Amino acid sequence: MKLFAVIDHRAEAAGHGLDLRDTRVVIFGSPETGTPVMACAPLAALDLPLRVLVWADGHQTKLSYPAPEALAARYQLSDELTRKFAVLGLLTDRVIDR
Repeated sequence: MKLFAVIDHRAEAAGHGLDLRDTRVVIFGSPETGTPVMACAPLAALDLPLRVLVWADGHQTKLSYPAPEALAARYQLSDELTRKFAVLGLLTDRVIDR
């Protein structure tokens, strides 16, 4: 997996004198994984690379992301390509368990 970017919405808001809870979007993926998906379903590029929202909700940190099954269904992916999206769930499970 490659980390493409981390967008810090709170920092950007603060740079304009605005207040926002800690809110970051982590963008990551793998060309080896994503390319076959986009080759089969070009509109999947709207959801790739994968993104996870990390945000503060009071004293809790929450992770939000589209369910891999929902992405696979949206683009009517084969079982083989659906397994490529399943990595998102595995990665976020690891982060949550830490």
